[in-house]
Amino acid sequence: MIPIPADRRRHRLRRGGRGGRLPAFDRETRKQRNTAERCINRLKRWRGIATCYEETATIYLAGLHVAGIFLWPAR
Repeated sequence: MIPIPADRRRHRLRRGGRGGRLPAFDRETRKQRNTAERCINRLKRWRGIATCYEETATIYLAGLHVAGIFLWPAR
């Protein structure tokens, strides 16, 4: 979903069906992906979440909720 440089786009269009992936870029999807990646990076600042020390999924999920509560006002 990363924008393709114009010279590569022209080259792929000239090659037609042999040009590899399509020269399409959806700006809205890119914005949503960027938001999700930034959220994951902020959650990984929490050591317990980044390293998965918890032994059960329930405790890990609770840690995600607590981290989310603390990160929510920091938007």
